[in-house]
Amino acid sequence: MDFIKVASLSELPEGSSKIVKVKNSKVALFHFNGKITAIGNACLHKGGPLGLGCIEKKYDGTYVTCPWHGWEYNIQTGTAPPGYKDQQAVYEIKIKGDAVLISEEPIIKAKKATHDLSALDDLIHLKYQTTATSINILGISTTNMNDDLVRFSTSENALEKALAYATEKYGAETKMIKLRQLNFRHCEGYYSQHMNACTWPCSVTEMDVKDGMTQVYRDMVLWADVVLVATPIRWGNASSLYYKMAERLNTVQNQITLKKKILIQNKVAAFIITGGQDNIQAVAGQLMVFFTDLGFVFPPFSFLGWSRGWTAEDMDKNVLQFKKSEYIKRTTKEMIDNCVETLSQIKKRDIFKIIAPKPHRQDSLSADIDNPEMNI
Repeated sequence: MDFIKVASLSELPEGSSKIVKVKNSKVALFHFNGKITAIGNACLHKGGPLGLGCIEKKYDGTYVTCPWHGWEYNIQTGTAPPGYKDQQAVYEIKIKGDAVLISEEPIIKAKKATHDLSALDDLIHLKYQTTATSINILGISTTNMNDDLVRFSTSENALEKALAYATEKYGAETKMIKLRQLNFRHCEGYYSQHMNACTWPCSVTEMDVKDGMTQVYRDMVLWADVVLVATPIRWGNASSLYYKMAERLNTVQNQITLKKKILIQNKVAAFIITGGQDNIQAVAGQLMVFFTDLGFVFPPFSFLGWSRGWTAEDMDKNVLQFKKSEYIKRTTKEMIDNCVETLSQIKKRDIFKIIAPKPHRQDSLSADIDNPEMNI
């Protein structure tokens, strides 16, 4: 077997790692425990750079953790931790003087084991549940409260009114998600390392199928024809739970960047925004910009607002006036009417003719510059 020089010992002191290129592959070199070892650099999960991972003694040896999603490999044998069957490529190392030589071919080839993702099969294969005639309306309440000390929520109450009317008048199928009742993790920012690290289904969901956002992805992307988002105004903004959800929805938008794939197909969105302080139009603008970036269509007059202004600190009277408001009773119905009418029109569209004028990977000015630390 032929060997080539890839580094000098001075470039790879004890306790360090380095990514090198061998033929057309990138290889991670490690110098730990007095020995230099080499395994394939591309994680078998999504291609993350193992040469940039953290090294720790654990399990039955010394392991590197992929910086993208946490997959682990023994830096000497290339094996996954006990209980897993993944095998990373392993290269032979020779030392001649100050030169570090590596085999041109791996002495053990990489082999990715089969992982059971059947619980996410509908998301992976995008098994849409909408039809040409369906009217599936998903309500998402983003208000936060202690459900052991229930209080009246104006945004959630308006959402309940809207969903009830949709069922009564149009025979719509409806669901309501209360984000506060879902146990879901924050976006962990994998996109910040590489666009390929933000996956569909979301990498957090893939790691934990019981994560609460799995329900949001399933209902919003696969089931819903119409999505109604209800939020209170919190210091001039939508609720913190809304933003927590929105950050995790980057996985939907990122499919356009990576694969030119629009996951949101012929869906309508509208918004309910209520609060004691007046900033309704600014909040509506934020929500509309985000949801149009996902691919949603808006009806005319796509948000319902309720506010009594800056000086209205008597919140008990705010609730009282809201409950008596004929405006709320009327506009929740009108918003549903507009959504259903818009839905009937867009269901006639050929989704394959819809083009997303969004940045793609090749649009980056640096797309053609090789990053020696990355595998893609």
